[in-house]
Amino acid sequence: MKTIVLSCLTLLATMGIQAQNKNVTDVSKTTVTTVKDSDGEKKILKTQEVQEVQDIELQDADSKALNKDMKQSPVQVTSKTTVTNPDGSTRTVDVDRSAYYDYNGKNYQLKLDPAGYAIISPENKKIGVLRATSTNSYIYRGKNATSIGYFDTNGNLVVETYDDKSDKVSTETYMRTKK
Repeated sequence: MKTIVLSCLTLLATMGIQAQNKNVTDVSKTTVTTVKDSDGEKKILKTQEVQEVQDIELQDADSKALNKDMKQSPVQVTSKTTVTNPDGSTRTVDVDRSAYYDYNGKNYQLKLDPAGYAIISPENKKIGVLRATSTNSYIYRGKNATSIGYFDTNGNLVVETYDDKSDKVSTETYMRTKK
């Protein structure tokens, strides 16, 4: 019995000492946005966590050389953004689409807001909002229309609007810029 217990403890101890076979990088970035209005100051806390995991593989693992070169292997990147609103509620965004988008020669900004995204005009005015649906699309609400929006494979924002008078759907594509 004593031999079995000692064997199990030795086995567990050697498993904990084994070399790590992955490169893991964790980066966390926190942004605090303070908004002043007639109700006072409100702070929105945005935390973005990015984890990169790469398996370690050797180019010539069977050679007797002491120092061996690493083989390039794919890096798996996972990102999670958490937004804490002034009222204390928290939401998690899998893919943060905040960026600048170009439409008809004008740069619009897409910013995270407490319930989704706000669309900001070049004149720095809020012109609409995007709210997530359960079907991986967004409801776009502007001054004059309610539309459906989604992001294509290139990261561009595509907004489709139905027109009652012509019984047609018009499509507007906001091209993501590198600004």
